[in-house]
Amino acid sequence: MELELSYYVILFFVAIFAGCVDAIVGGGGLITIPALFACGIPPHLALATNKLQSTFGSFTAVLAYRKSMQIEKIALGILFTAIGAILGTYSVLLINQDSVKIIVLICLVLIFLYTIFKPNIGNTQHKAKMSTTSFQIIFGLLIGFYDGFLGPGTGSFWIFACVIFLGFSMKNASINTKILNFTSNIVALAVFLYSYEVLWKVGILMGIGQILGAFVGSKLVLKTQGTFIKKLFLTMVALTIAKVAYDYLIS
Repeated sequence: MELELSYYVILFFVAIFAGCVDAIVGGGGLITIPALFACGIPPHLALATNKLQSTFGSFTAVLAYRKSMQIEKIALGILFTAIGAILGTYSVLLINQDSVKIIVLICLVLIFLYTIFKPNIGNTQHKAKMSTTSFQIIFGLLIGFYDGFLGPGTGSFWIFACVIFLGFSMKNASINTKILNFTSNIVALAVFLYSYEVLWKVGILMGIGQILGAFVGSKLVLKTQGTFIKKLFLTMVALTIAKVAYDYLIS
């Protein structure tokens, strides 16, 4: 499938912006997927191509954050995130998406309200509420499945889960969840490549944009105190709620 030259240019700059946002709080798919749809790319092909380009961005963020990551706290989560992503990507063709969307919508609204009414959440580290082993198994499977199945807002789910259950600050959660996000991206991409197809030129071009954006976004996180992360987090959660609600209502 070939696109007009203007579409390639637009998608490149869309990917830069999405990569920057995704490196900070996740949610880049909320920007790139509608853009791919707007260019006339069929839904499944758009989702597969989106996984290709987003893998570039999440990998760049992992490289930028590697020295600040607490790998020992999330190593097991990588395995279970991969398992969840495989199950989610295969299930997208088998399960009624509407039932999943309404569950996701309820969870997002609760996350948004909880964060609003807990003004100090994520400002500092606090004591973990569950063991890291239990956290990685449960949330690796759940969020990995979600990323393979739907995807928008995956980074926001990871950040919230790490803040609430592992006691991370928003900044540390943003840094440490990127390798988990990359895991579900690369696994879902592998499944799509095995069972479907992608638009290579679009995906690689947007991938370059993702690299540039992720580099800028990760530097902003590392060089600041991260006070802006919570505001951006709430903005992306609100946008995710609007997107999922809209998709649910028109489906």
